[in-house]
Amino acid sequence: MAEVAFVAISKIATALGDKVMDEVKSKLSEKVNYLRALPENLEDVKMDLEMMSCVIKDLGSGDLSKEAVQVWIGLLRKVSFRVVDVMDKYSYHAFQLQKESLFTRFFKGGYYVKVFSDVADEVVNIKNEIQKVKDLLYNQFRSELLKTDDVQAILKLSYNDLPGNLRNCFLYCSLFPEDCTIARESLVRQWVAEGFAMATKNNTPEDVAELNLMEFITRNMLQVVDYDELDRVSTCKMHDIVRDLALSTAKKEKFGSANHRGAMLLMEKDVRRLSSYGWRDSDSSTEDLPCLRTIMSFEAVTSTTQMLSSIFAGSLYLTVLELQDSAITEVPASIQNLFNLRYIGLRRTMVKSLPDCIEKLSNLQTLDIKQTKIEKLPRGIAKLKKLRHLLADRVIDEKQRSFQYFVGVQPPKDLSNLLELQTLETVEASDDLADQLEKMNRLQSVWIGNVNATHSAKLFCSLSKVPLLSSLLLNACDVDQPLSLEALNPQSRQLHRLIVRGRWAAGMLQCPMFQFDGHGKNLKYLALSWSCLVEDPLLLLAPQVPNLTYLSLNKASSVETLVVSDGCFPKLKTLVLKNLENVNKITIGKGALQSIQGLYVVTLPNLDKVPQDIEYLTSLKKLWLLYLHGNFKVQWCENGMHKKMAHVLELRV
Repeated sequence: MAEVAFVAISKIATALGDKVMDEVKSKLSEKVNYLRALPENLEDVKMDLEMMSCVIKDLGSGDLSKEAVQVWIGLLRKVSFRVVDVMDKYSYHAFQLQKESLFTRFFKGGYYVKVFSDVADEVVNIKNEIQKVKDLLYNQFRSELLKTDDVQAILKLSYNDLPGNLRNCFLYCSLFPEDCTIARESLVRQWVAEGFAMATKNNTPEDVAELNLMEFITRNMLQVVDYDELDRVSTCKMHDIVRDLALSTAKKEKFGSANHRGAMLLMEKDVRRLSSYGWRDSDSSTEDLPCLRTIMSFEAVTSTTQMLSSIFAGSLYLTVLELQDSAITEVPASIQNLFNLRYIGLRRTMVKSLPDCIEKLSNLQTLDIKQTKIEKLPRGIAKLKKLRHLLADRVIDEKQRSFQYFVGVQPPKDLSNLLELQTLETVEASDDLADQLEKMNRLQSVWIGNVNATHSAKLFCSLSKVPLLSSLLLNACDVDQPLSLEALNPQSRQLHRLIVRGRWAAGMLQCPMFQFDGHGKNLKYLALSWSCLVEDPLLLLAPQVPNLTYLSLNKASSVETLVVSDGCFPKLKTLVLKNLENVNKITIGKGALQSIQGLYVVTLPNLDKVPQDIEYLTSLKKLWLLYLHGNFKVQWCENGMHKKMAHVLELRV
């Protein structure tokens, strides 16, 4: 439908808005016949595609089923693919020309003349082809629209009712494996990388993508699995029946294909997006896939570079590379040729390092290397000026028993060059990190490890000045290092998530961060670990941060009794109490925890009594009471608690 035209329109708009276009014209226009008119021709193509997209949007669902309409849409799809291909070809060679030295340009001048001559000629041919498609629109099938409507299945009606950009997003979701839980943040970043969500006057591309996601939830085309502390979708999934429709449509419209192992051997050469599960080296295609833009390989069992090398060699316009949970250990250096690459996902892989040539991926927006074996970033990472999300850490204790169970990476010296960066997770604190952060005005989520008293005051002062800060993690350098947040007084009113791992310094609750008349009222998510408090943290925090929806306490206190006072934490939906070794009693006051949905009490070895009045938490949906004192379960059964807690959907004792 109109979704393919939407991508083509986006590609043209990007090229027309790039200064490289003027540079190419100035260097080669005298030698290339149509190059001087290239911007005007592209603008004409863009306008025609926009007009025909609007026509499709205005068609009724019954009209879209007409054979003549389907033929016309097929022609529009074909010409739109040609536009996408020629624009990627132009962008690739324009990028190459821009980085060539004067000496190299002199000797390769004839080559570039031929390349851009072909591009300019192709645009003229496309322009003529679009005119034929427009003629068919007005002269042949309009009478078909007046015939009787066909009855469509309700799912098909819902899909046909979507605008073109939303259709792309919807079909993209079908590439995830059946019953797969899809993380909102990763999905949003992939949509942005694909060009399915463009910035508007008041919204970033990520904002637009999140609005698209909510549209699918409202239309019941995606199902919510979990919400986060701001009641945003945290994870979602696509129902099997809906996915079947989406996969069928994606294949029919040549949007993409999702297959199990062996898919590459049977894949058509013009496939544009490919999703595979459990890939092996023997499944790799021996043919190039020149149209491939997205590869999503889940839990691939290959550990060599054969599969990736094969893809990289024949798919130069690749945009999204998602390889999470795969067994790969190395990324081939040929990745440097993928100038169009915008998203790299290597989360939970065995990759130990990234090649230095990754600095050549000038269009990269997201680099996700969380929970890999990577110890340091490539030297030239700060050259990736379009990078928006950098996620990097290394798990060194998978059971999470030690204080430093994960570590971050050293920040690059020129970190502040990444002016587009929104997400920075996790970097190790350093002497100059504070100065770098002050210059990065678009940061929203920042995770910092190895924090010590030497640079904490200056670091927290810099963090206070980050205008859009919404999520912050601070991890002390060791379990005995006290953290004082006295200098942390964020100017951002958006800071709602705070994770603090380390010993609390004296007077912590008097800091602006925890004052109700300061920033305390803005906090929605608070996780404290290894805090070494000698008081009841629930009593301390309740008046300071009353609007919390999520609270986690892990090795946070040495007290023996925890008390949730009457009426406290009225908005709290999730409470996690973990590894509190001395606690032997939990009391829940009248009217407390009115909104609680998940209560997780885990590894409290001295808790031998059922929390008082727990049965009156009528909103509770999940309750875990695990690894407690041996007498706890005896008392639980004697008090008939299973019957009293019958309203809880998930109960583990």
